[in-house]
Amino acid sequence: MAQLIALAASQAGPAHSFITGEALRAAAERQGHHLALWVKSPLGDQGVWSETERAGALACIVASDLDTPLPPHLQPQVPTLRVTPAEVLADAEGVLRRALLPAAGAAQPGLNTTTPTPLTPAAAPAAASAPRVPATPLRIVAVTSYPTGVAHTFMAAEALEQGAKALGHAIQVETQGSVGAQNTLSTQAIAEADLVIIAADTQVNRERFVGKRLHVTGTKAAIHDAGAVFTEAARQAVVWTSAAAPTAAASASAAQAGPQARTGAYKHLMTGVSFMLPFVVAGGLLIALAFALGGIYVYDDAHKGTLGWVLFQVGAKAGFALMLPALAGYIAYSIADRPGIAPGMIGGLLAGTVGAGFLGAIAAGFIAGYSVQALNRYLRLPRGLEGLKPVLLLPLLGAAITGVLMLMVIGEPMAAVMGALTSWLKGLQTGSAVMLGLVLGGMMAVDMGGPVNKAAYVFSTTLIGSGVTEPMAAAMAGGMTPPLGIALACWLFRSRFLAEERDAAKATAVLGLAFISEGAIPYVARDPLRVIPACVLGSAVAGGLSMFWHIGLQAPHGGIFVLAIPNAVNQVLLYAAAIAAGTVVTALALGVVKRPVAAKAA
Repeated sequence: MAQLIALAASQAGPAHSFITGEALRAAAERQGHHLALWVKSPLGDQGVWSETERAGALACIVASDLDTPLPPHLQPQVPTLRVTPAEVLADAEGVLRRALLPAAGAAQPGLNTTTPTPLTPAAAPAAASAPRVPATPLRIVAVTSYPTGVAHTFMAAEALEQGAKALGHAIQVETQGSVGAQNTLSTQAIAEADLVIIAADTQVNRERFVGKRLHVTGTKAAIHDAGAVFTEAARQAVVWTSAAAPTAAASASAAQAGPQARTGAYKHLMTGVSFMLPFVVAGGLLIALAFALGGIYVYDDAHKGTLGWVLFQVGAKAGFALMLPALAGYIAYSIADRPGIAPGMIGGLLAGTVGAGFLGAIAAGFIAGYSVQALNRYLRLPRGLEGLKPVLLLPLLGAAITGVLMLMVIGEPMAAVMGALTSWLKGLQTGSAVMLGLVLGGMMAVDMGGPVNKAAYVFSTTLIGSGVTEPMAAAMAGGMTPPLGIALACWLFRSRFLAEERDAAKATAVLGLAFISEGAIPYVARDPLRVIPACVLGSAVAGGLSMFWHIGLQAPHGGIFVLAIPNAVNQVLLYAAAIAAGTVVTALALGVVKRPVAAKAA
């Protein structure tokens, strides 16, 4: 067993720095070594080596693509291996073996076998630690997209940019987050590109990339190991021939994008949800404003022609009316591309007509998507008539199949299920309501944007259109609590956190107020076994209190800033109290379970 020290720092951001460090730590544990890890990120330094750790180390690993020098008193006094984060993520165990070679008396290029050199920009890395530049650098264009929020979209983009830089590739990345498309790819950039990479958990329009070699993966794969994504893309990418009728090879490439890519029903559902959210937000807030201007009966004919009545019509009769078609249409779009949109939207509209609600819209979207996909695959036409499929035959036959099934087979059963669910939710007694709130709030804090979090969020969001707004309030309270609770704990229990963590707590609190749970991720990555349970406990309390007080929320996002809009929340003070209670519980739990920093270092 060997004692090592390591520094991890990545230009791709905090998440990439933590992931690099954890890859080294896990590899050391598998080889039976002990590794003291220091992570440098924009959130500050965490785990700075102690004097004892530096003195007892046999070797040092610096996994960094930053040029920030270390203070003289923290310079490692042992043989030092310098590598890039991409090299660690590609082969962490190999990096550890290379670092320990001098201790075994072996010479290895790229290792400092005598006196370690200062970690400054002037200290040129040796050959083994230099970025592995390919013989033929590629020109790459990429698109990143995540269904909700913006953090994952930009984290994936930054990881791809830094990974390409380390490997010598030229890259331009377009981000398609909830704030819209940014750094949009030009026609010239696409035409000149050797490779197209789509790192997304939603469906991205690929029509621009016809004739280009294309590879599809998920945002998580890009964030965790951009270098592996480039290697996989260079090997597996195939020419995209048509957005309406991709070749079998292109379909296989998408299917083989790796287990880290979002595929199947989850991806299709989240694509539909991401396109549906703007309708829910606009409709819900317009209804809230209408109530603020004209009272709760603003929709009556007595108020006809007033501004409040008009806003209600726009929100309820237009915004909410389009919610179900958008959900179903873009689920179908995710499955079958553009030919699926019309059948899906028609099915979603019919779901609203028969009272099947969001359950019927989800079913309609999947029916439309898979039926159009099957028709596209098995319907054969002469070459001269092939162009009729995407604009005529597929929408026509897909809409007919979806419409007949909705009206004659599944519409009424779905309406009955939806009616029962709505009645049950509206009639929940206090005990059952609190239990639902506990579950929804806790789920929001389990994986900070992962499948469990999104399941609770989608369930709550889709109920707003049915007039059930209490679950949405519980879910948002549960999502705001983790970063707020951590920020409060950094203030109350200063000895449990490093100075850098305490400094970052201010930004973490702002993210929590905005309902951006990702602010808690650096703290979770540092100490998941203690931080996650504390966050789940506090979020469950916030969600349970929200349901206990029957608090309803008209908007699916916005955090505390939504509270300033009249009637967006029916009981503003109680809602603030629920969030505050969950925050305090999280902070107190962290104070109990986390050990003082000095004790951890010892």
